[in-house]
Amino acid sequence: MTTTGDHQPTAGPAARRGAPPEVDRAAAARAAVAARRARATVKSAVADGRRTPLAVAQAAWRTPADATNHAERSLRVRDLLTSIPGIGPARADAVMGELRIARSKRLGGVGARQRSALADWLAARSGARRRQSRLVVLAGPTAVGKGTVSAYIRDHHPEVMLSVSATTRAPRPGEVDGVHYYFVSDAEFDRMIRERELLEWATVHNSYRYGTPRPPIDRALDQGKQVMLEIDLQGARQVRTAMPDALLVFLLPPSWDELVRRLIGRGTEDAPEQQRRLETAKVELAAQDEFDVKVVNSDVATAAGEVVDLFTAP
Repeated sequence: MTTTGDHQPTAGPAARRGAPPEVDRAAAARAAVAARRARATVKSAVADGRRTPLAVAQAAWRTPADATNHAERSLRVRDLLTSIPGIGPARADAVMGELRIARSKRLGGVGARQRSALADWLAARSGARRRQSRLVVLAGPTAVGKGTVSAYIRDHHPEVMLSVSATTRAPRPGEVDGVHYYFVSDAEFDRMIRERELLEWATVHNSYRYGTPRPPIDRALDQGKQVMLEIDLQGARQVRTAMPDALLVFLLPPSWDELVRRLIGRGTEDAPEQQRRLETAKVELAAQDEFDVKVVNSDVATAAGEVVDLFTAP
């Protein structure tokens, strides 16, 4: 800034050219760096399977057009495609040519017809992988042995991925956090619900909450893996709604007397709690016809084998 003889300020060369003040340029530079980092985070999530490419594209298209710094909207289509495992630059260019999308296009700038074509291509690619996989949901009444059967499958059938549920109850003797369950606080469970991180969740026995983190399930199915959920009746119903292709399996006791014996014999609940769980078990047993397949748990190894066979059954 310079001054004249009467001390009135005059604009300097930069101001006369319309250049932004130094503070604005610095802010713009910081914003650009933050945007690049945000896009890199999105690409990394796609690359390691934490997010599906279709979910990223849909997030971009749901965002208002004036959200110019939105990571998904500002991500180039080509960068999204090359983030997908198995797709290199040449394949990405070929796909974009087929879909008539310019190489420089960002997700937010893709037209309606191109959005539809890209969404169809991403969905078809994901569907091809998922046709090789299957989601089996194992449920049944309390004390029927769901945990024991699941543990046997985990130990003897490594080809089956067992989902780890989150729960607000305390660990039982021998249970390990991250292996048998994710033991979380009520506040953390509330956060997972709020941020839609759970495929299903329910309050069981009018006390504790259980839920299934969804991202690992989607990732495994997209990779063509066999996935099993061991959950309660309420959760199985939610999965049926969210994932209609899932196969629901109901684990039955050999008899009601055997179920009572197992519940009392494990000694993990006091008498009032045992009675409450038995009343719940009667209600749960009445829902068995809602399931696709019934397996009787007379012998753990046999029951586990029947469940595993369902992954490859027609």
